Amino acid sequence: MSEYGAPPRGGWARFIVELHVNDLDASLDFWRGVLGFTTAYARPSEGFHYLEHAAGMQVMLCRRNGRFETGPMQAPLGQGAMFQLYFDSLAPVLDALAARSWPVHTALRDIWRRTGDVELGQREIFVQDPDGYLLMLAQNIGTRQITA
Repeated sequence: MSEYGAPPRGGWARFIVELHVNDLDASLDFWRGVLGFTTAYARPSEGFHYLEHAAGMQVMLCRRNGRFETGPMQAPLGQGAMFQLYFDSLAPVLDALAARSWPVHTALRDIWRRTGDVELGQREIFVQDPDGYLLMLAQNIGTRQITA
């Protein structure tokens, strides 16, 4: 493998978000150090990293350069968007958030949502990354029948 990495081990996701960030090092520290992503490949001269997670998630981080900015970039970035990330277990992420005293937007909760004729449960917590992008970090906790 070259110093720049390689394509994602799990293949290319069919939908991938690219987040433009103010401080690439701080973002990489959060996405890799807290959320457990790894860099699949990078283009250092462009300030670009393609990240992947063992759970199958992929995201691109790019240092802001004005390209693709369709309007004013005001903090917090990503206003009106929320990204859902599903982990096999939230425990390592919760531990990493606590170890860094990371601010929580919406506290950890278990919630059941109707989906057709069943309810799907998930444990979730909402946090913002260093640029303010809102992330729902979640773990599936099961399915249950709807009771009258």
